[in-house]
Amino acid sequence: MQERRNLVVVYHSAYGHTARLAEFIHRGAASVDGVASRLMPVDAVDWEALQQADALIFGCPTYMGSASAAFKQFMDDTSRIWLQQGWKGKLAAGFTNSSGLSGDKLSVLMQIHLFAMQHGMLWTGMPLMPTGVTPGDLNRMGSYMGLMAQSDNASPDITPPSGDLATAEWFGGHVASLLVSIT
Repeated sequence: MQERRNLVVVYHSAYGHTARLAEFIHRGAASVDGVASRLMPVDAVDWEALQQADALIFGCPTYMGSASAAFKQFMDDTSRIWLQQGWKGKLAAGFTNSSGLSGDKLSVLMQIHLFAMQHGMLWTGMPLMPTGVTPGDLNRMGSYMGLMAQSDNASPDITPPSGDLATAEWFGGHVASLLVSIT
């Protein structure tokens, strides 16, 4: 019998759009046999669950070309874990969301990537070719470092669009499949 691997999607979401992406990432990860996935907002961090996780998918909105303050606080709060290299060897991935098509999302993925590298984690990107550039297409942002999504200034019930949500679900499944295959 295969041992279950633990994956945590740890994120910040101020208005619900990034939380919706996290839910779809979680759904994709949970669909993979042998993976137990959990959602964890940064305002309710369970440090023990993060320590026990085999993979962490980090996400936050892009604000002014940077990670949100709440997510940055979470990053800063991991300094003791960093000092002990407590997450070394864990699988890591990242995602971000903003209202603009660009919004400098790449800078946030780079920020999250660097954070994971400082912890000695193993980064996985998103090897999914774009299927187009319309709101219904997969990886319409053409991102390979991690998941990028775009939300209009509207309710999270209607945005991010279907393609971004489908990409998020694919991404969660991808990270979880990698987790199962490498452990």
